[in-house]
Amino acid sequence: MEALIQVQQVSKHFAIPSVRRETVREHLFGILEPRRFERLHVLDNISFSLRAGETLGIMGRNGSGKSTLLKILCGIYAPDAGHVRVTAGITPILELGVGWNPELDAIDNVFLIGAVMGLTLRAVEKQLDEILRFAEVQRFARLKLKHYSSGMASRLAYAVAFHAVREVLVLDEIFAVGDAGFQSKCEARYAQLHAAGHTVILVSHDPKPIKTFCSRAILLEGGRILADGSGEYVAGRYMDLLKSGGAEDARGPDA
Repeated sequence: MEALIQVQQVSKHFAIPSVRRETVREHLFGILEPRRFERLHVLDNISFSLRAGETLGIMGRNGSGKSTLLKILCGIYAPDAGHVRVTAGITPILELGVGWNPELDAIDNVFLIGAVMGLTLRAVEKQLDEILRFAEVQRFARLKLKHYSSGMASRLAYAVAFHAVREVLVLDEIFAVGDAGFQSKCEARYAQLHAAGHTVILVSHDPKPIKTFCSRAILLEGGRILADGSGEYVAGRYMDLLKSGGAEDARGPDA
C-alpha cells in the first residue's frame, strides 16, 4: 500500500540572534554593528512513512522538535533539507484558537473555522448542533468567544476539527483537553474515526494514548529519531528518557 505521507531526510534550523535588542536605544547603538545569529538545529535527518489507516504516535520532551515536524507536515514550514510528500488532505489541530474571531459568537466561529478546514456551509449547518453538543457549549452558542474560558474555547476547537476530518488527522495533545468526561468523548470519537479508516498522527506526552491507540510510534530527542517501534515500546523508552534525563540510542525491535 502506498504511503499517504513520506518524510525523507528532513532537516530544519532557525536563525536565533545571539544578542537581543529590545529597546530603541539598543537598536540605535547597534545599527552599525552586524548582528550575529546562531543556527538552532531543530530537526536533523528525519525519515518515516505513514500509510492509510495507520495511527502514528510522536513523543518527545519539550524542545525535541515535535511541533516543528508537525508544522512541516501540514505545510506551515518548509524543510531546509529533505523532502515531504503528502498525497492526502490533512486536518491539523496544532494551536487551539488560531483563526477564531473573538468578536463573533460560537456559531459564527464554527462556520468560519469549518470553512477554513474545508467544510461547505451546508456541511457545517448539518453538523452544527452536534459540534456544539460535543463541545458542551449549547447554552453559550450566542455568546461572543472573547467571553469564553480557555477550556470552553479548546473544547469548541476540537469539536469543529473532529467533525471536519479529511483523510489524515493530526492531533496534538488531544487527550489532555477538558475534564475526564470530555476526554472520554474524544477517545470515543477517535475510535469512530479510526474504525472509518482515517489516518492519524497523535502527539502526546502521556504514554497511555500512545500505548492504547498507536500501532507504531517514534521518539524525538534533540531533533532526531531516538526510537522507532510499537506504541508500547516507544512509550516505555520515553519514560526511561524522562527518568534518566538524557538520551541513548534506542531503535525499537519493531522498527
